[in-house]
Amino acid sequence: MMLAAPVIAVALTLLVGAVLFTLLGHDGLGAIFEIFVKPLFNPYRWQDLLVKAAPLAIIAIGLAIGFRANVWNIGAEGQYILGGLAGTGVALATLDMTGSWILPLMLAAGILGGMAWATIPAALKTALGVNEILSSLMLNYVAIQILYYLMRGPWKDPMGFNFPQTAMFSSDQTLPMVVPGTLIHLGVPLAAAVALTAFLLMARTVTGFQMKVVGLAPKAAAFGGFGAASTVWIAMLVGGGLAGFAGILEAAGPFGQMVPQFPTGYGYTAIIVAFLGRLNPLGILLAALVLALTYVGGESAQTTIGLPSAATGVFQAMMLFFLLATDILVRYRLVSGRAAPLGAPASKSEAETAAGGKGKAVAA
Repeated sequence: MMLAAPVIAVALTLLVGAVLFTLLGHDGLGAIFEIFVKPLFNPYRWQDLLVKAAPLAIIAIGLAIGFRANVWNIGAEGQYILGGLAGTGVALATLDMTGSWILPLMLAAGILGGMAWATIPAALKTALGVNEILSSLMLNYVAIQILYYLMRGPWKDPMGFNFPQTAMFSSDQTLPMVVPGTLIHLGVPLAAAVALTAFLLMARTVTGFQMKVVGLAPKAAAFGGFGAASTVWIAMLVGGGLAGFAGILEAAGPFGQMVPQFPTGYGYTAIIVAFLGRLNPLGILLAALVLALTYVGGESAQTTIGLPSAATGVFQAMMLFFLLATDILVRYRLVSGRAAPLGAPASKSEAETAAGGKGKAVAA
């Protein structure tokens, strides 16, 4: 059921989604076809799928490592934004320079920016016991306001016709295309490399073992010398670093600059990707493609059948709901037969055994 539950959740999402949009006056079956089927048979849309799946996978892998240890980082959206801003800062500082060293420096700055933003909830958690769910979530909105301030103030392009945006990145500051003539940039193979690295980290290293043990058996982990505070720091820094890495890949890739529209909700969608992929880095790659379908197909459905833009969020929310609902089948199974009343013995022999045991207990 660990593998079947995500498949069941996706199937239920398609079924209920078709019914729901039909009841709302839209073409329900057409919506399912446009969002989840049609992009798969369009070679040009596959480029979009891979480009959108890459940041989702990178962010989700970082979150999954923390989730394994029961460290609930919900601030990936803010870490994604700060990573993009940190890399953009390097780009603006080197706008008049050339050299192959600029892009790696931007990527490193993006990782450090995401990690720096993740240190805030990590420090609050370890020093003051503040719930990381609340602190990391609220920091997302702070990150958005920082972005808006920079876009409308210090970083606003004076040659941008008064639009709140930075100057366009130079060729040395943008990701190269790994497949000429397509939209597939360097971020796509980097996402696959991150997944493989994370898989080996979790399966073959002491740190990966620590994350699993702390999540499954905290007392056993403490007895084995794995500190709770160090686990929180590792989880938050890895999650923040990868979210920031995804942020600068987006800024230096599809966007080519920084704009107020940079927050795309990838940090929230990546939570669904992580659970749909069973917190396994390789499974997350497949889950990222499924969620990328909702973005790519949702955009097409708006123009072809007039589906509202909110349809993408509806399908993503239903997928998470059904995934959490079907996860109960991982620990429990459905059985047939008439259940005995609460507190009553299931059979005569059990009743006699219970009566005998009670008599012995009274005698004792």
